[in-house]
Amino acid sequence: MHDRNRHASGRQEPVKELFGELADGTKVHRWSLENGGTRLRVLSYGGIVQSLELPDRRGRYAGISLGFDSVEAYEASSPYFGAIIGRYGNRIAGGRFTLDGEDHRLPVNDGGHHLHGGPEGFDRGVWDVAEFASGSDVGLVLRRTSPDGEMGYPGTLRVKVTYTLTGQGDWRIDYEATTDRATVVNLTSHVYWNLAGEGAGSVHDHELMIAASRYTPVDAGLVPTGELAGVEGTPFDFRHLKPVGAELRRSDPQLLHAKGIDHNMVLDKGLTERPEHFATLREPVSGRTLKIATTEPGVQLYTGNFLDGTLVGPGGRAYRQGDAVCLETQHFPDSPNRPEFPSTVLRPGGTYRSTTIHSFNL
Repeated sequence: MHDRNRHASGRQEPVKELFGELADGTKVHRWSLENGGTRLRVLSYGGIVQSLELPDRRGRYAGISLGFDSVEAYEASSPYFGAIIGRYGNRIAGGRFTLDGEDHRLPVNDGGHHLHGGPEGFDRGVWDVAEFASGSDVGLVLRRTSPDGEMGYPGTLRVKVTYTLTGQGDWRIDYEATTDRATVVNLTSHVYWNLAGEGAGSVHDHELMIAASRYTPVDAGLVPTGELAGVEGTPFDFRHLKPVGAELRRSDPQLLHAKGIDHNMVLDKGLTERPEHFATLREPVSGRTLKIATTEPGVQLYTGNFLDGTLVGPGGRAYRQGDAVCLETQHFPDSPNRPEFPSTVLRPGGTYRSTTIHSFNL
């Protein structure tokens, strides 16, 4: 960090540097910013949070999000580490949906299904990034225009994602999008959390609470069946703090489908105009706690099931199954094919808006 950019309040205004180049020669930049004790590093490629650092109860900093130390690694093998996901976060069954009587075909990249916007989703685009400092806040505004027909989606979609670090150290994400033709939109952030520090091993001892009395069961392809099932008596009951790994070895068919948990939790609060707290994640040894508030009606809880030891983080340690947990705020998977789910349709003249706030404390 450069002291010349440090505000009298302790706010660290964004510092830009070259991070690397993609295979096609496109330059990728990284911004480093700090506020309220939280340190954030963001890439123009995919809007990726390369690292988010926090102190533990003894004041020792560690990166608590999984990632890589080179752009080559992100381009070659990233499982969406820290990226903006779009146009549609999560799965669309069969890579197809019908909107206003018109059929749309999307590329399939997850078995026979379309996942996270397809093989060339928002996570693999280079975003335009502008930094800002306002009052006690600092942040970045990321913009991208997705042309009509990109990855099969109708309409030219203009997207703005704002990352704000507040004076209290909260990380806030505000998503906005407009279209010139009816389309579907479901944006999210795919940070892999390990509050003990990336590379520190399993998160199964992290304690998690999610205010969700129901979840969406999935078939063998991890696509929702359409049912909203109660969590009572299932491994998906996180209504009170309990270890992430407490029931991952149960012989529940839903756990076997996903090799753990990779399911949409139906938040009790529903879709709200303002962000409301729905989840708490706590790591007992470090004392670090993450609380998340959102406007969204759902969150994908993913327990890092497909990390297989082949990816190595910036600390030089391999990432293995269960080494992170994701809490991806969202509308429900496959909503374009499920009229009973909250709608993800965006029409001309309307604005897609979503906000998620991550608060950190000891």
